[in-house]
Amino acid sequence: MIPAQRASTSKRLSGVLHNLAKNANTHTRVVVSTTSGTRAISTLKPGATTGGRVTAVRGYKKSDTLHLGPIQHYATAAGEPSAKPTRLPHFDKILIANRGEIACRVIRTARKLGIKTVAVYSDVDKDSLHVKLADEAYNIGPAPSAESYLRMDKIIEVCKKSGAQAIHPGYGFLSENAIFAERLEAEGIVFIGPPASAIVSMGSKSESKDIMSDAGVPCVPGYHGSNQDPDFLFSEAQKIGFPVLIKAIHGGGGKGMRTVVEPTKEAFNEALLSAKRESLKSFGNDTVLVEKYIQRPRHVEVQVFADTLGNAVSLWERDCSVQRRNQKIIEEAPAPGLSPELRANLSEKAIAAAHAVNYVGAGTVEFIFDNDTQDFYFMEMNTRLQVEHPVTEMITGLDLVEWQLEVAAGNPIPLSQSSIPLVGHAFEARIYAENPRNNFLPDSGTLVYLSTPEPTHIFAPEFTTATSAQGDVNASASSPLAVEPIESPFSPALRIEQGFTQGAQIGVFYDPMIAKVVVHGKDRTEALRMLRKALDEYHVVGVSTNVEFLRTLAGNQAFIDANVETGFIPKHFDELFPPLEEPSAAVLAQAALYVVLRDAIPTSSGPASPWTSLASRRFGGDKSRRLITLQTDDTLNTAITAEVSTIDGQNFDITITSPTHGSTHFAGVPAQLTTDKRTLKTTLEGRGLKTTVVSQLPPPALPASQSHSTMEKIHLFADGHRTSLVLPSPKWLLSLSEDVLNAHKGGLRAPMPSLVVEVRVKPGDRVEKGQAVVVLESMKTETVLRADAAGVVKSVGCKNGEMVEEGRELVDIEPEVVEAESS
Repeated sequence: MIPAQRASTSKRLSGVLHNLAKNANTHTRVVVSTTSGTRAISTLKPGATTGGRVTAVRGYKKSDTLHLGPIQHYATAAGEPSAKPTRLPHFDKILIANRGEIACRVIRTARKLGIKTVAVYSDVDKDSLHVKLADEAYNIGPAPSAESYLRMDKIIEVCKKSGAQAIHPGYGFLSENAIFAERLEAEGIVFIGPPASAIVSMGSKSESKDIMSDAGVPCVPGYHGSNQDPDFLFSEAQKIGFPVLIKAIHGGGGKGMRTVVEPTKEAFNEALLSAKRESLKSFGNDTVLVEKYIQRPRHVEVQVFADTLGNAVSLWERDCSVQRRNQKIIEEAPAPGLSPELRANLSEKAIAAAHAVNYVGAGTVEFIFDNDTQDFYFMEMNTRLQVEHPVTEMITGLDLVEWQLEVAAGNPIPLSQSSIPLVGHAFEARIYAENPRNNFLPDSGTLVYLSTPEPTHIFAPEFTTATSAQGDVNASASSPLAVEPIESPFSPALRIEQGFTQGAQIGVFYDPMIAKVVVHGKDRTEALRMLRKALDEYHVVGVSTNVEFLRTLAGNQAFIDANVETGFIPKHFDELFPPLEEPSAAVLAQAALYVVLRDAIPTSSGPASPWTSLASRRFGGDKSRRLITLQTDDTLNTAITAEVSTIDGQNFDITITSPTHGSTHFAGVPAQLTTDKRTLKTTLEGRGLKTTVVSQLPPPALPASQSHSTMEKIHLFADGHRTSLVLPSPKWLLSLSEDVLNAHKGGLRAPMPSLVVEVRVKPGDRVEKGQAVVVLESMKTETVLRADAAGVVKSVGCKNGEMVEEGRELVDIEPEVVEAESS
């Protein structure tokens, strides 16, 4: 069994260390021939190879295949055998205690290694992608995470029932829960993560800073003690020097944090009380620390990896400075603008941090980097795999999940520090269901349409760049950590990390991240160009997303110039959020053509005949005229008319009339719509166009009204932009809907996709006007539906804990009839 196997790990690994030591001066050199000449890509130590493989690159296109020269073995010292170290086997089966894209990511690596996987899911996730990909899947409860993904007892029960030997926690949920790690150890289940002691030490901002200071890791000047007297804290702030940051010692996400710029006691105490109140409410603890506030900070973090043998390495750094709501949205590796000496210093301090807490597995040491002084300070250590780990994989050619499984199985880190590549540049952009123009407020709904660029890779392209390339050319003689990235000689690479497909529901219970777009190029310029192209081709309909915002960000000149800082978005707000403009006449003409053409395509499913397979015909010729009204689906709500005259069914005259552009006429425009009604091909102003157009119908249960949520929407994707237009409901339909609404005057409907928190009435109950009837929750915000009039509850169409769609009738109330007094 696994517990017994782990008990003997240290004895078996002593032989591994013995062999590694004996072969430390044995090297394998891989020489690569490319079209640009011959170069050394790697120098490998046999004791530090990836399972004995000497594959320079795997996963690139065939046209990018490397031609390997002969493998050159350096001499082994006389009398020293070159025995291969013993390697412990992988687990046979693991459970992934997570959902979404990270669960899918772990499953892909496990499948590659021949490891069976067990998924767990909540009621609303029963049809999710991670459930379909896993070998087994088990329901662990209702949608709220407290009743499913955070239920340790249920997850452990499934682990035992399925025979899984280890649990991978992913990120979020239980990934940094020391109690969970301890319970797994007590149950004889391997936790694919660090020891509980490391999680505890790094979980407290105050304790972690004390540990780091003792280990020689620089910390932001500040007070991290237990004295919470306001006068004492103010005196400490004066010693530190204003501005200062007051920060809760537990938690994150920007809660319990206040910046104090004015060096007065009144301003300090006001911020202190506010931070304490918020910290107590959010984390149940109002203890705070006071630190120097860095005015132009960058967020630079180092990916570290450690094993049970005391080895720890750096997999280089990432820059995650551009954030919204104190959360990352775009990351890159390596961090731009760092010298080899600064990179070495960061990595040395990160490795020291890992050693200080006897770390095991994948961890991230986060630093605040002062743009003005080039100094850096420890911020915190994330004791798990990070969301942004793919950018590290892309510049090293490694699979970090595979490394996690190797280390958890009791094996040493697969590569020595000098064997870890640093090739090219990588970006990751997180695709969220949110509205950037509404303070990035999360959104929910169905992915009506999802089209992504074609990925070139599933995993990172695998290469082994090490001592030769970096030691001879890029690295300082004094340290294998002082390296410069080398340009990748291969084609750009693209990965799409996603946990949802078209038709999936982005609910209100979990993080609204849909996917991650990950790119790799020979340098930062090429990688950024690849990112912009990928975002241009990433199309989503059904929920608001940040795709266009990310595209604007990736094209911002300051970002292109790598002038990044954590305050990047507010600093460049006007450039990132330009005023909304009315769509061009050409885009409006395409929308009108789409409506005309799609309505002309026969939709009958009956027996084939000329009456059903041919479009309408006119005795006097096919020339006809149609007037279409459009509205912009934004705060402008601009009304536009389009007059489309059909010449012969394939060519059209179009006149667009709008408040901004006046009248614009397009004559003899050829146009056709593909049979799937998704691609419009046309030529406008001498330019051939191929535009993706998606129709989004309103919820069927929602009667027509003047609200945009009750109207059909047309989404056009062209030139990297999405234009959303609304087709107003015709007057006759509005009239019918008014009759329906009057017939159900007491009906209360869900204003948005929501969770039913509480139903406070039952059929037959009498209610008063304004009485609370149903409590809903959407995106962590409660909404109370109240009776519009006094009456009697006729029916209840929902129950506690149920997820309801927008427009669904939840309660029907028959209004009380007030009889007129007789004269």
